[in-house]
Amino acid sequence: MINLLQQFGQQVLAESGKELHRFAAELYPICRSITGDGIRETLTLIGNRIPLQIFEVPTGTAVFDWVVPKEWNIRDAYIKDAAGRRVVDFRRNNLHVLNYSTPIHRLLPLSQLKEYLFTLPEHPDWIPYRTSYYKEQWGFCLTHNELSGLQDENYEVLIDSTLQDGHLSYGECFLPGQSNEEVLISTHACHPSLANDNLSGLAVATYLAQLLAKRDLRYSYRFLFAPGTIGAITWLARNRDKVSRIRHGLVLTGIGDRGGFHYKKSRRGDGEIDRAAAHVLRHCGEPSEVLEFSPYGYDERQYCSPGFNLPVGCLMRSVWGTFPEYHTSADNLDFIQPTALAGSLHTCLAIVNVLENNRRYINQNPCCEPQLGKRNLYRSMGGESIGQEINARLWVLNLSDGEHSLLDIAERSDIPFSTIGEAAELLVQGGLLSVIPDA
Repeated sequence: MINLLQQFGQQVLAESGKELHRFAAELYPICRSITGDGIRETLTLIGNRIPLQIFEVPTGTAVFDWVVPKEWNIRDAYIKDAAGRRVVDFRRNNLHVLNYSTPIHRLLPLSQLKEYLFTLPEHPDWIPYRTSYYKEQWGFCLTHNELSGLQDENYEVLIDSTLQDGHLSYGECFLPGQSNEEVLISTHACHPSLANDNLSGLAVATYLAQLLAKRDLRYSYRFLFAPGTIGAITWLARNRDKVSRIRHGLVLTGIGDRGGFHYKKSRRGDGEIDRAAAHVLRHCGEPSEVLEFSPYGYDERQYCSPGFNLPVGCLMRSVWGTFPEYHTSADNLDFIQPTALAGSLHTCLAIVNVLENNRRYINQNPCCEPQLGKRNLYRSMGGESIGQEINARLWVLNLSDGEHSLLDIAERSDIPFSTIGEAAELLVQGGLLSVIPDA
């Protein structure tokens, strides 16, 4: 049995949070999209930290009911007033351009230009994030205060972009384990300068892969860094032979803010990943809520589509669309916190720890309760209530009948899985339990 959480004391957690935030800050300036050089640069930086294979899928490739779109790249964009000043400047904030905008260079009066401008009147100092992946158009996003300050004059409008045949890029990190059965960890890599959605997921997934790469693992782990929706669809279309090996899966998104944890169940609703996540969140010490599956959200909806129905859930803190900073310039590096990132990494490790160690055991002395005292597994003096560690040993002995897994026991006893696992390890060492090997 391996304990993936042993090394994570408070000091280690604090340092890991700082490092996660530094990595997010390194990725933050890059203008990402569902295709193009921005996502390639992002994958390269991830590949500097973990063994990452990058795949390129040509424009026009059919992927189920979808087609890989043209590749989009952008060099510059601005709106200049009559005096030549950049009143909207892509170089200052890459959210200023409608993502996937077609190229344009024109002189327009304000009355016409307004048709192509997007703001947030309810948050007049924030820039919205807007996209048009599958309908060719152009536009700019700006603060409502900036819009209000524009004079009634002609404006030079430039979007120096290309939309042409190219490729869709995604990255895979595969960590082989003792079994060819896989755990899929997936996160989207297509958003530009948005920190919680989803640099937090990219950073945590990368460092989770780093930690697991140093371990002798029961399962094989496949980390997927891909553009949202079309990336997961493309991966599934190209990897139908691998899908049958996925036993557990987790989509990571929005896990860097101050909100409590939310776990969205898989379509199945009762997968081991669903139970493991719910159990870990119950004992994590932070506010948490388990949500039922819905066919709207992130890439879990592709993995859980009826043609696949994979056991893949989604772990997040604040749920998408429920916090005002969502898809705005306020989702910046100040919005994500090192402590939250570290806590999310720890929670992911705790979930993996359950999956890695959830086995069934056989009690070698099933007729009545064995004498634990002579094996130094019980307290030497009676009369007081037993503590959680001894209670865990009794629960493990009682339910180790070959039918109940350690997760079954942890759920029924309401004792953290890590404590149940430690009890099982001690009982094996004491000759009272034997593990049932994996099939």
